Amino acid sequence: MFDKYIFPEIEPYSTGFLKVSDIHTLYYEEVGNPNGYPVVYLHGGPGAGVSSGMRRFFDPEFYRVILFDQRGCGRSTPFLEVRENTTWDLVDDIERLREHLGIAKWLAYGGSWGSALSLFYGETYPERVTGMIVRGVFLARSSEVTPFESSSAAAKIFPEEFERFENFIPEDERGDLMKAYYKRIMSADENIRNSAAISYMTWECSCCTLLPEKIEFDLERDKYVISESILEFHYFLNNMFCENDNHILDNIDRIKDIPTTIVQGRYDVLCPPSSAYDLHKAMPKSKLVIVPDASHLTWEPGIQKELVKALEEFKAILRH
Repeated sequence: MFDKYIFPEIEPYSTGFLKVSDIHTLYYEEVGNPNGYPVVYLHGGPGAGVSSGMRRFFDPEFYRVILFDQRGCGRSTPFLEVRENTTWDLVDDIERLREHLGIAKWLAYGGSWGSALSLFYGETYPERVTGMIVRGVFLARSSEVTPFESSSAAAKIFPEEFERFENFIPEDERGDLMKAYYKRIMSADENIRNSAAISYMTWECSCCTLLPEKIEFDLERDKYVISESILEFHYFLNNMFCENDNHILDNIDRIKDIPTTIVQGRYDVLCPPSSAYDLHKAMPKSKLVIVPDASHLTWEPGIQKELVKALEEFKAILRH
């Protein structure tokens, strides 16, 4: 893991659990300055959960950072639960957490799926958002859910990895890879489920960085492999729980004046720069930063540098 630009490791000064429905309880933590400017970190996936490294992008003297595991993943309970787990449940969870912590307004910060969730939340509760920093932009459109297609940018740039991903499924089921993988990932047989999840996440992670890295998963350690697989398919197959395929851009007027920085890797094949550019055009006051030597992963040095820079620039905005 590169850590040239981020802050030293830090432990939470507070942790807790918040019951948000009859089924779900969220784990959350706070790091940095208890009296600092509040920012909510929205992780990717859906289903990836938070990790200790995510705390390190924020100046601990200035920011009060709230991180939480979304429904069904991380330390939130019940683990892997898909009932009552929709985009709008998550949006309301963010608002419940804000109220629970007594925060009037906060900065929303998210990457990949977290970028979409930041935008969904901002459009639903614009009066609660002072600014947004989004990375690896995903606008939750069906045209962006492409990892299962041989015609996708990812498959064309990583053909050998896509072939391995495709060959995991018997030939007579390859006409609908999403359905075939979902059947296995939701299997009651853990061996089938785990093998399918590892195959899927190996494919996804092989496309995340500009320079490929060796990928090896340990399911005892990397529990997100299962939760992210199950929850991504759950959301993909339900059209991200949006009635309108262009929901974010159709409602962009609600947040068009909120200070926003967009950080995007030039060679991101999972969430291509076209989505970041579409968002920037719809929000002409936003700042678009294209990182020339990066793909999708938040840990790439160029992405780290620009995210930390954006957070530093927001200090001047937030002080006023």
